[in-house]
Amino acid sequence: MTKIFDNISPRNKEKLLLSLGAHNFTFTKDTSLQSFVKEGNIIGIITKGYVQIIRTDHNGTRTIIEELEEEDIFGSNISSLKNKEYNIITKEDTEIIFIDYEKILTCDDTSKSYYIEFTKNLLEIFTTKINEKNERIEILTKKTIRNKLLEYFSIIFKKHNSKYIYLPNTFTDLADYLAIDRSAMTRELKNLKEEGLIEIKGKRITLLYNDNWI
Repeated sequence: MTKIFDNISPRNKEKLLLSLGAHNFTFTKDTSLQSFVKEGNIIGIITKGYVQIIRTDHNGTRTIIEELEEEDIFGSNISSLKNKEYNIITKEDTEIIFIDYEKILTCDDTSKSYYIEFTKNLLEIFTTKINEKNERIEILTKKTIRNKLLEYFSIIFKKHNSKYIYLPNTFTDLADYLAIDRSAMTRELKNLKEEGLIEIKGKRITLLYNDNWI
């Protein structure tokens, strides 16, 4: 998977961030970042930590929209963060580089190799995010909890080519990500386990051989 600073040396990374007017911030766990992204068009690059983008509708229903880890990016517009129903929250101590998107477009170093690599990486990441949103739509359009789980497992299997799925947080978060009831999901996971399709140990789900994962 493409990372934002791929093929950019540490020295050129410093030059790039200086020319882009980047700012580094450190946040503690459970900090809302909404005030940083609600104005303008800001891109955040996570250099350490883990955050979630969460949507809470008018009924109070909570849905995890994105889960972002080290070297992931998010943005005011690309992540729908200007929508009042959305919030972005740190789930552990986190360090983030913030860049004004307009500065990327007006940077004086556009002819530099590191700037060209940066914009190339950024475009590839945007494309990946579009694909991930389409994958999410595929999950959410499934009619049953069982089919949502199977679709989610299939996507993760194909993406990482591994039968092991490690939940970054909790089963409650998984239910929120799939937009399903936690108790109903637990029952369906138990059914899948009893049918020999999966094994569960702590936060690790093992996908057993089945055409669904291929």
